[in-house]
Amino acid sequence: MSSRNLTYVDLFAGAGGLSLGLENAGFESVHAVEVDDDARATYARNRKGVEADDLTQDIRDVDTTEIPDIVGHDSVDLVAGGPPCQGFSEVVSPDGSDDRNHLFTYFIQWVNELQPKAALFENVRGMENTADGKFLDAVKESFDNIGYEVTPNVVTASDFGVPQHRRRLIVLAFRDDAPDHSIDGFKLDPVETPGVIDGIGDLPEVAAGEEVTEYDEKPETVLQRDLRGDNTKLTLHEAANHSDDMVEMVSHISDGGNRTEIPEELQPSSGYHNSYSRLDSQEPAVAITSNMSKPSSARCVHPFQDRGLTPREGARLQTFPDSYRFVGGLVSVRQQIGNAVPPYLGEALGYYVKEAVYGVDLSEKDNERLQTLRSGSLPVEDFEERRGDLGGPTKQVTLDSMG
Repeated sequence: MSSRNLTYVDLFAGAGGLSLGLENAGFESVHAVEVDDDARATYARNRKGVEADDLTQDIRDVDTTEIPDIVGHDSVDLVAGGPPCQGFSEVVSPDGSDDRNHLFTYFIQWVNELQPKAALFENVRGMENTADGKFLDAVKESFDNIGYEVTPNVVTASDFGVPQHRRRLIVLAFRDDAPDHSIDGFKLDPVETPGVIDGIGDLPEVAAGEEVTEYDEKPETVLQRDLRGDNTKLTLHEAANHSDDMVEMVSHISDGGNRTEIPEELQPSSGYHNSYSRLDSQEPAVAITSNMSKPSSARCVHPFQDRGLTPREGARLQTFPDSYRFVGGLVSVRQQIGNAVPPYLGEALGYYVKEAVYGVDLSEKDNERLQTLRSGSLPVEDFEERRGDLGGPTKQVTLDSMG
């Protein structure tokens, strides 16, 4: 295939995590759709030449016949995205009654109109079980009705170099037969599974209610170095202003420990079973959510410091680079970060689609990136010394041996 960039549209784009990953893998965005004002502004702010007004807002307001004009192309190589995931939560909507569960029909309309060779549909794992699996069946049937073969696969973000145990349902649909290298069981097989500190250990200490805007240490791991990049101004490293009682409670919890370590006289009277718990410094984080700064609502207490995560730490654990700028207040920013597809996961999927679906040989630059994604937990010095033994541009790192 020619060396032209593969084009895509991102539906329900959010702050742009999936798009960032696809762009890093060499895809070219031609349009995006996002209804939330702050998320749409964030998407535009981080892309040269893109204004928030250039993006489509509410997908439900689009006349199907106008899609090619809106996109500026009669067809694209890939339609990607995923409707809001809250409606597929087994807790929120076990019977599938949430109206957001039906937004996938608009995704199908865009695929049918633009006729890409492949579509990438992403959502929470719970979509498999909502309404006894009827919604996933409906997605499969809808793709089948427009001539696409579907391959669903549940993936874990930490298998793609993300320092987070985030499980997502990835549905790939193909206009022709599914590729020989199946997405089923696909992962990058990191050299070592990245832990929380591998991602955030170079960020300065910050106390409850404080903000720090300057780095004070060099990156220690490949992951830290990659996410900091050339960025010099630290943003969003602001801790929630916890009460003294909250700080006292969490101070009794050890690295990776939970609320059972809090003295009886200080025990909280409410909270979820996994709340008031520290992240384990050496293990991937639990799924990062908009509650990343609220110990009473999630397992989000810093492994060593007596506070919830800052938005920048949450963004790091999602693999957003420090240079990525979010628009909106802290509540909105946390929501944008928590709702995002981890860019590293999006990037790995981009390489898979490029090679397996479009037959594009991965370049030396692509393979160097794959090496970085697989080696995030390694100290920078070890990585440089071992680089030649980690595969390089060989079958060990390329995706055609990972199906």
